[in-house]
Amino acid sequence: MEPKTAYQNVLNEMRKRVAGKEDVIKLIFTALIANGHVLLEGVPGVAKTTISKSMATAIGGSFGRVQGMPDVEIGDIVGYTYNDDENNVEFKKGPIFSNVLLIDEINRIEPKVTTSLLEALEERQVSVGGTTAQLENPFITMATQNPLNIEGTTSLPKVLSDRFIFKVDVGYPSIKEEEQMLRIKEKESDVRINQVLTKKDIIDMQSMVDSIKMDDTVLSYITKIVSATRADMHVVMGGSPRADISFMKGAKAKALVEGRDSISIDDVKFLAKPVLGHRIVARATGGVGVNGIIDGIVATLK
Repeated sequence: MEPKTAYQNVLNEMRKRVAGKEDVIKLIFTALIANGHVLLEGVPGVAKTTISKSMATAIGGSFGRVQGMPDVEIGDIVGYTYNDDENNVEFKKGPIFSNVLLIDEINRIEPKVTTSLLEALEERQVSVGGTTAQLENPFITMATQNPLNIEGTTSLPKVLSDRFIFKVDVGYPSIKEEEQMLRIKEKESDVRINQVLTKKDIIDMQSMVDSIKMDDTVLSYITKIVSATRADMHVVMGGSPRADISFMKGAKAKALVEGRDSISIDDVKFLAKPVLGHRIVARATGGVGVNGIIDGIVATLK
């Protein structure tokens, strides 16, 4: 199946449960094909969890969920070892052993726990009780976070947030989308999300990403836009080289999903906020937010 058709089939299924949010769905699917993970930021009740569960069903993947709370321990996510009745050491797998893992409200979990996820996000494996276990393939983590300053939230450590290829803002729906949402909820019990892809389809598309071309002009633009975040007077910490890699992988996956064989500067511009929004630290006294900084760089960079 062509990637463009595959994405359209997934989108059509997800429309049964999600009103609007097509940019959000596209970015999540793009991240999946790029073999990356996604931060979904927004207030409670804007369909972040519904999107995650519907995506898992549409691609035929297993789904695991962790509810972020201050008392969550790493064992609640990755699992734990125990001795059975015959004193043999056994491993009880946690919800991370799924194709799609949803960590709901990740910024309510203690940083000492979330940073222990680095191995899983980067290497697709976990180490428990002296043994190493491989995660499912494909594997994507969708971590939702509430905007800061909501009661009980903490800032996600940058060493962890940098491992997410995109941060996607999930905003309030428009009036039309909210009306559509009510109609969806009215008939929710009669609607079923169908599986339209297999895990092999996803793995095959992931293997096609590297074949997408990137010319020198686009390569230069990527490095310049990331470098500009480090030089901006309003920025304390700019994008790392991992931001360059996220731009390249994300843009290639986006081109693949849209049925093209090469990436363009417009692809990079489209991904500027998703790639950089969680990697830039703005000066508290600068008076310019992260999105404003990114908009300024994109507008002025030749």
